[in-house]
Amino acid sequence: MDIGLHIPKEGAFDLVSLGALVHRLDPGTVPFRKATRCDIHVSGGEYNVAANLADCFGMRTAIVTAMVDYPIGELIAERVRAMGVKGIYKHFKHNGVNGPNMATVYSDRGFGVRPPVVFYNRSNEAAALLKPGDFDWREIFSGGVRWFHSGGIFASLSATTGELIVEGMKAAKAAGAVVSFDLNYRAKLWSVWGGQQKAQEVLGRIVENVDVLVGNEEDLQLGLGIPGPEVTAASQLDPKVFLAMIETVVQRYPNVKVVATTLREVHSSNRHSWSAVAWINGKSYQAPTCELDVYDRVGGGDGFASGLFYGLLAGEPPEEAVRLGWAHGALLTTFPGDTTMATLEQVRAFARGGSARIQR
Repeated sequence: MDIGLHIPKEGAFDLVSLGALVHRLDPGTVPFRKATRCDIHVSGGEYNVAANLADCFGMRTAIVTAMVDYPIGELIAERVRAMGVKGIYKHFKHNGVNGPNMATVYSDRGFGVRPPVVFYNRSNEAAALLKPGDFDWREIFSGGVRWFHSGGIFASLSATTGELIVEGMKAAKAAGAVVSFDLNYRAKLWSVWGGQQKAQEVLGRIVENVDVLVGNEEDLQLGLGIPGPEVTAASQLDPKVFLAMIETVVQRYPNVKVVATTLREVHSSNRHSWSAVAWINGKSYQAPTCELDVYDRVGGGDGFASGLFYGLLAGEPPEEAVRLGWAHGALLTTFPGDTTMATLEQVRAFARGGSARIQR
């Protein structure tokens, strides 16, 4: 089937991501107000996709981002290397007092009826200082690039990051790459410098350059201003609302050939029903629904995106690409941290229905 994407067969990079690197402090199930210790996870919505594709799926990936030359930056850079991702950095010097900084995300896991709580310290974040002209895209793409990815979290950081995304996307298009974008609408981040109206203005300009769009009904409504009904608990596993909005998406952005999202119903912090759906060049594909015992939910959506992208990059049929994304996202919720610890064999086995109770 023609999926509407012209993916280069080869390139020095299978995927290049543009986004912010952060470190997440995780006290487990203990709320921060009572925490005495934390694990440190290296993360970032855009980076997670590159890390997952490299570590689990064996692809050649890179992250284009800011790096601060101080111990936290060194910790983050080491983890990036360990995941097999090439770091392409604009370096900043820390002044020893107030930055620039690598952002900190605080997120406990919640438990049972108590939900996870996420908050940030992105004060004087180095990634927010990035702007057009900071990277030599011609040099970065000189060996060829198959896929370019960015997201709404990076776009929300400042007035210049969205412009940098557009610059990178246009350069990637000129180099022949497929371009993807995860809307990842975060009201907290946009509220600091412009709110929902600014988000829709910036994200709309970005999506004009996008081939593959990731985002749920709420992302489409709040981030792009696509009209749609109120999302209720009863509809969270039903793709009808999402698919009904696709016609408006592609009318407004005719360049978009793929729109995909996870479907998740949260019964408790540790028990979720999980599925996924994608609209691919005029046809829709839905993964099965399974019941997840969740260890750490952060990064599940990025896990889905990376599995889906892998399937498309590898030339899998569309329905198999969706199942690979669904399976990898599900597995990712069973590990601590934001990035994968799964193997490709485990993903393929789960995609075949190997170990979950599947409701067909």
